Amino acid sequence: MRSFRLSMVPAGLVLAAGLILSGCANTPKDATAGWSPEKLYSEARDEANSGAWDKAIGYYEKLEGRAAGTALAQQAQLDKAYAQFKTGDKIQAIATLDRFIRLHPASPALDYALYLKGLVNFNDNLGMFSFITQQDLSERDQKAAKDSYESFKELSTRFPNSKYSADARQRMLHIVNALASYEVHVARYYASRGAHVAAVNRAQQAIAEYPDVPAVEEALGILVSSYKIMGMTSLSDDAKRVLEKNFPKSVYLKGEVVKKAAPWWRLW
Repeated sequence: MRSFRLSMVPAGLVLAAGLILSGCANTPKDATAGWSPEKLYSEARDEANSGAWDKAIGYYEKLEGRAAGTALAQQAQLDKAYAQFKTGDKIQAIATLDRFIRLHPASPALDYALYLKGLVNFNDNLGMFSFITQQDLSERDQKAAKDSYESFKELSTRFPNSKYSADARQRMLHIVNALASYEVHVARYYASRGAHVAAVNRAQQAIAEYPDVPAVEEALGILVSSYKIMGMTSLSDDAKRVLEKNFPKSVYLKGEVVKKAAPWWRLW
């Protein structure tokens, strides 16, 4: 009877069991299984130093799990964010840093986390071929630059004596100048196409939000020009007086300065 019962086992069940056993046999062995957290971190650092960022990320992720709750796991998380940044995966880098900041608000490395978050967004740009296509900045989202500024601002406010704060403050100045230049560029873009109401609005926005940067000079020049073209002589004269007082040698005092822009696709 015993042999009869064995013979009645469904063939599908036998096949499924065989597939499970086969799958287990083919599961790759984790070469790091016997490594200590210290060895795992050392190997991760070696891979990162050699530029093998993806492999380093894998090691850092293993270390986060094995050394959970330790300072080494926190360091692995920060190093993983940097490695993600170096691979160009900025979204994952920011997600990793946000998680670190949320889980470790009292960490002694919090200043570095804020600095790295600002750095990830700071390097956002139009791409290496923007100089060829002459892509207009009005098509670019400035959120990354603003997020970068906020991270650096939080760092310099909460940790004024951090070794990263001086560099963060310099980068903040660069961001403010870049954002102001962006607003003025958009104002110029509108003015060059005859959209003078929009040009005035963007120029005024640049002056109101970034009053102490070099781009204000051109913003005032655009106000002088656009108001004049729209027949608003009084407003044009007011803007010119402000321009003359603050920038007495400005080229924008000499007359029309906004030229018709060429299409973005024209290379010559």
